[in-house]
Amino acid sequence: MRNSSADSAAQIIDPRQRKIVLSVVLTTYLMILLDTSIVITGLPDIREGLGFSHTGLAWVQNAYMLSFGGLLMLGARAGDLLGRKRVFLFGLVVFTTSSLAIGLAQSPAQLLVARAIQGIGAATLAPSTLALLSMYYPEGPERHRALAYYAATAGIGASLGLVVGGIFADWISWRVGFFINVPLGLVLFVLGRRFLAESDTHKGDFDLLGAISSTLGMTALVYGIVRSASAGWTDDLTIGSILAAFVLLFGFVLNECRATQPILPLRLFASRERSGAYIARMTFVGAMFSFFFFSTQFMQGVLGFTAFEAGIGFLPMTIPTFIASLFLPRLTAKIGNGRVLSLALATCAVGMFWLAQAGAESSYLIDLAMPMLLIGFGNGLALGPLTIAGVSGVAKQDSGAASGLVNVAHQLGGAVGVSVLVVVFASAASLGATGRAGLAHQIETALGGAALMLLTGFVIAVLFVARPKGVATASN
Repeated sequence: MRNSSADSAAQIIDPRQRKIVLSVVLTTYLMILLDTSIVITGLPDIREGLGFSHTGLAWVQNAYMLSFGGLLMLGARAGDLLGRKRVFLFGLVVFTTSSLAIGLAQSPAQLLVARAIQGIGAATLAPSTLALLSMYYPEGPERHRALAYYAATAGIGASLGLVVGGIFADWISWRVGFFINVPLGLVLFVLGRRFLAESDTHKGDFDLLGAISSTLGMTALVYGIVRSASAGWTDDLTIGSILAAFVLLFGFVLNECRATQPILPLRLFASRERSGAYIARMTFVGAMFSFFFFSTQFMQGVLGFTAFEAGIGFLPMTIPTFIASLFLPRLTAKIGNGRVLSLALATCAVGMFWLAQAGAESSYLIDLAMPMLLIGFGNGLALGPLTIAGVSGVAKQDSGAASGLVNVAHQLGGAVGVSVLVVVFASAASLGATGRAGLAHQIETALGGAALMLLTGFVIAVLFVARPKGVATASN
């Protein structure tokens, strides 16, 4: 074991160096978040420029989310075993290089491979950013302030990515959103190498078999679902992919039962509250990623918005999200975590049902902006309670794994949710009209499916997560 620096880093008294470290961490986190949302408003241009089908376009997001979510816990484990600084710098290299490759992609295959590799970089970087904050900011007001900046970055990143992505796609090219990661990544690498201290390293196992089997299993599942949209459920490759997914995921569960240091301790599912929170998070995030995926195509393909106008068009959702997050701590203290979550999911579901009524002749203000306000407020209130419930009652030695599982549920929920609703979108093609009216009908149907996902999440939250005020959650 290497005796180093986690303790000494936390005792650094040079405020300038701490500010630089905080800037590096927050900028890195922002870069990861932007590459989740910056692509949204550029999706129609990507489809036309590279020749994606409407259903195949889902892989622009899915390739990133699957590798990100599937390898996230392995990335966190690598930081524990190899050192946070070393893993952080490696992740920066992978993320920056793959961003350049995405920007240069000339075919769907090139873009998707690079996007999957970018997800690997994000899975390596994301756990390191939060761990580095803990190294440099000891328990107390300073760490709370740093974590507040970290949380604010998440809210800013989502809104900024949609608008900036629209500006690039409309005025220059969607590729610019990825090219800017190259100089930014180089600067972060230089600053990180100079100013970050290395953490202690530890001996242990990586559980590569668990990481690989879970990632390949989820990828096969999502591939089978998406392929069914064009080839049907009786297609040999569709059936083969689904069967392979079940075999791989069953093997993953067996491996985790037997591994000495499993990447996912199955005891985390012993709590009804935590298990409910993971499932509710997957349904919630699946619906919300689908909201962005389909709404940008509705605004551009049906209402005739430019990419920039579509980015601005999301503000009725993103601004209430930020406002609601500011009131969240006070509301949670007043009525309880579970009740806030139930309220948030119900509000989102109502807004999504409203949005699903929009058609080819709809008004943006009444039929999109107004329901987006409800979706935004629900979104701002949901993620905090879902996270709290997902780590509730966890033993100290499992806290890192529980936090990782929350993020895994987030990324995989988004990938599976979009994939399922892409199938719903495709199945509605033969039932509606053609042209703008046909596209509107398909998107309406998909958004109706997103509303049902949110309703499912609401039921799960009420049954498994919600607790009467003042009743503590039992530790497991």
